[in-house]
Amino acid sequence: MKPVDPRLLRYAGAARVFLAASALIGVVQTAVTIAFAWLLTDAITGAIAGRDVTSSLLWLLLAALLRGLLIAASDAAGTRAAAKTGMQLRSALVAAVGNLGPGWLAQRNQTELAVTAGHGLDALDAYFARYIPQLVLTVIATPVLVAVMWWQDWPSGLTAVITLPLIPIFLILIGMATRTVQTRQWQTLQRLAARFADAVQGLSTLRLFGRDRGAADRIEVTADEYRRETMKVLRFSFLSGFAMELLASIAVALIAVSVGFRLLSGDLTLEVGLFVLLLAPEAFLPIRQVGVQFHAASEGVAATEDVFDVLDTAGERAAAVHNSGHPSFSGPADPVQRAAEHVLPEVRTEDGGELIVTGLRVRDLPPVSFTAAPGTITVIEGPSGSGKSSLLAALRGAVEFEGTAAFAGKDVRGLAPSAWLAWAGQAPGLTRGTVAANVALGDPVPDADRTRAALDDACAETIDADLELGVQGAGLSGGQAQRVAVARALYRQASATDRVLALDEPSSALDPETEDRLWRSLRRRADAGATILLVSHRRTAREIADQIVELGVSA
Repeated sequence: MKPVDPRLLRYAGAARVFLAASALIGVVQTAVTIAFAWLLTDAITGAIAGRDVTSSLLWLLLAALLRGLLIAASDAAGTRAAAKTGMQLRSALVAAVGNLGPGWLAQRNQTELAVTAGHGLDALDAYFARYIPQLVLTVIATPVLVAVMWWQDWPSGLTAVITLPLIPIFLILIGMATRTVQTRQWQTLQRLAARFADAVQGLSTLRLFGRDRGAADRIEVTADEYRRETMKVLRFSFLSGFAMELLASIAVALIAVSVGFRLLSGDLTLEVGLFVLLLAPEAFLPIRQVGVQFHAASEGVAATEDVFDVLDTAGERAAAVHNSGHPSFSGPADPVQRAAEHVLPEVRTEDGGELIVTGLRVRDLPPVSFTAAPGTITVIEGPSGSGKSSLLAALRGAVEFEGTAAFAGKDVRGLAPSAWLAWAGQAPGLTRGTVAANVALGDPVPDADRTRAALDDACAETIDADLELGVQGAGLSGGQAQRVAVARALYRQASATDRVLALDEPSSALDPETEDRLWRSLRRRADAGATILLVSHRRTAREIADQIVELGVSA
């Protein structure tokens, strides 16, 4: 693990500010430490000599108070920086995931990403509050204190110079081993979270087939594995702390023995000897603390590396789009800035725009070509497996495809799906909250009238917009949940009428009468200027179609 990953400074401005603040605090702490040691030396030697040491004691008390304030300021700044950095990295992570699209997200374990963005980034508190301040203090204070020791008593300074490198050597060796077990611990935690989430999501199916006990046993095995990995990390942490303290104690003891013998022989004054002895532990303290705090910070660092991998991937993809010179791309040329800010062009046209699909092919499915114009309904038909849902998945960025698909003259691969598409799939995808909140999902300022109109157009006029839903829309029947999902797409299309409205089997759970009402509602939308893509296996959908695209099964 790098002491400070350069990517942290690139992606989180709060980390750069905190590093500068830590350096400033470290400089002042070093000066206060030297002053404290000198004042204490002067007070002790003055008392032995019978001098009045009142002023020295007052200055000593002030130095001790200032030192305490600096430590408190460092802790407070670290806590604040950890919170700000966590917020910035979470925002950048969410933006990068949106930039990479649902196709990339579908290939990742979403529970692991949630653990990384939640528990993982919360663990940055130890990294910022304790590890970085000690690391900065080591870089600043240790060389200065050793130089002062050498200036006052070069044999003591030489001893410190010889023994100091042993501590980072052992720290690196133990750190390499710790890094391995820490990585395993973090991966086990992610696996545990993923298994638990999968078990909860499929609990009804597991119980139906009598496999719920087996799922619980697997979670228990993974939890026990996580416990063992955590204990390994703790053992390495204790080993590291013991090694650091032993080496530092031996080094300070060597300096103390040397100073003692030279005091007895008269080769060294008490004032210099005591001053050097007070500085010696302070010179070794920061590097000892770095070793101790390394383990407390390692979990947060492991999480940030996962975040950086996602941000780097988003930056590379954004750079590839930018370097390709595609006319649809706009935004900063810096891939890091694009990844963090999630810069994708918005599409707005005064009179809508055509969707032109040419030779679009997903995997080994036959290519598809058609043009969908404003004011028309394009019905996509075909047997199961012909690629109807895959076509919509390609348009919304969920899967990679060959060929071209352009909206308003811009390749959809360079556009944010939310900028030009209002979509409802076969799975309703409802969330916990009110029906109104589900319909207006993504709208920072929900419109109650538009919400009610969308529900009415989706033939969900009997559903109360204020009805509270449970997880995954619990509280509604399958047909009701489907109509709420359609209402969400209608709401989004109504908020920007140039968006293409894409519906995947919206009537599969509806009775014929409700289906007919939904078709008439969609026809009215199209007559008002909407561009509608309708995937349906119902023959009744042909009655409202302006064009029909038939997909066949590849040979």
